[in-house]
Amino acid sequence: MPGTAHKDLLLAKLRGGDLLRGSERLSLTLLLAVPSILAQLSSCLMSYIDAAMVGRLGSNEAAAIGLVSTTTWIFGSFCFGNSNGFSVQVAHRCGAKDFDGAKRIVRQGFYSVICLSLILTLVAFSISGPLPLWLGGGEAIRDDASDYFRIFSLFLPIQQIAIYCNACLIACGNTKVAGGVNIAMCLLDVVFNYIFIYMLGLGVAGAAIGTGAATFCAAAFALTYIVKANTELKQGKAIFVLPKLSELSEEEHVIIRKRQLDISWPLWLQNLVTRGAYIAATVLIAPLGTIAIAANSFAITAEGFCYLPGYGMSDAATTLVGQSLGAGRKDLAKSFSRMAIGLGASMMTALAVLMWFFAEPIMGILSNDPEVISLGAQCLKIEAWAELFYAVSIVAYGCCVGAGDTLVPSAINLLSMWIVRLGLAIILIPGMGLLGYWVAMAIELIVRGIIFAVRVSGNRWLRKSLVAKR
Repeated sequence: MPGTAHKDLLLAKLRGGDLLRGSERLSLTLLLAVPSILAQLSSCLMSYIDAAMVGRLGSNEAAAIGLVSTTTWIFGSFCFGNSNGFSVQVAHRCGAKDFDGAKRIVRQGFYSVICLSLILTLVAFSISGPLPLWLGGGEAIRDDASDYFRIFSLFLPIQQIAIYCNACLIACGNTKVAGGVNIAMCLLDVVFNYIFIYMLGLGVAGAAIGTGAATFCAAAFALTYIVKANTELKQGKAIFVLPKLSELSEEEHVIIRKRQLDISWPLWLQNLVTRGAYIAATVLIAPLGTIAIAANSFAITAEGFCYLPGYGMSDAATTLVGQSLGAGRKDLAKSFSRMAIGLGASMMTALAVLMWFFAEPIMGILSNDPEVISLGAQCLKIEAWAELFYAVSIVAYGCCVGAGDTLVPSAINLLSMWIVRLGLAIILIPGMGLLGYWVAMAIELIVRGIIFAVRVSGNRWLRKSLVAKR
């Protein structure tokens, strides 16, 4: 495929220290970002599909999923944090053209993330019963909310494998297959949801089962592709055998483990605290009633279309910055970061304008309740003003992750969420209701974007390459 061949040629120039002209840097950024954007689109569509299908059952069913959605984000984000500790090192090894080292890291990481995901499953399953009560959900939605979260918890190891394999593929520059996996998962989600929600009449539980089944198919394909087909990371039967100490110097073994923890623990902490802020927001919103819970959940889902280019560009930036640093090219890493941030901000701003004008029709797809549609549309129009700055924070964060710089960015997210967003929400919600929370969120995203812009304009986030020396 011409696009794939051109991307591989440009990556070879990056790894080999050759000059990359401005047009080539732009081309490489887009070649990596577009499949990731499509992958983000598919993930967003999965949420959209779940919300729309369940929304047709009624506001109570929609509110049941909305109530526990922030908690599912916490556990899902732990899976991303587990993966990034290894995938960033994979990007640096590929940038240094140490593909054997990259394969060993993939293999070590595979078993580590599975063990961690089993622990997450036990924790999630154990809290599935009382969780809706803790979150302040009404009696009418508690049983459905518990069932949804309980089923979600059982699929966590499968979700972890899918996330880890895709992260490794993106790290080595293969965003096309990673994106294709996510698109296929989205299409399968439609099919499975229809079967389990409507044909088998399982309602809210059917949505959880359908999404889990689609994730299983995606995980199986992505793992098989890495094991048998990916050029840089192909494992063969070795995937089933942990790397022996004889394959690694003692120094390299220690460095890989240390780097994994250095990258992952700030992400774990950030996830726990910032996602905890989402749960705190849910607790603040829950007393406003079923309409507010459903409108908030649907508006968050609808807004996902706006920020999908930002996360796609963030994936590309993580890969390009990581591989540039692996090749010892800090100036190129900074150039790619500026380009990715500019492109992501431009795309998200354009989508924010569309979201402003079409807020009501968008909400109308998700719900047939006029009150939910009206309230959710007002939320979307408030959020549109913050999307430019949100884009900067999203892509800049991806740049920092690619450099292995996760502690300070995690602290920025943590303080911004708890102090600015929740502090303002506590003040504004009593007088403005749900709209008060969305005003607080928009202000917080603007503040966070400005802080990240200042952060990446300097050089402190550009650390030395994380490649372990043999």
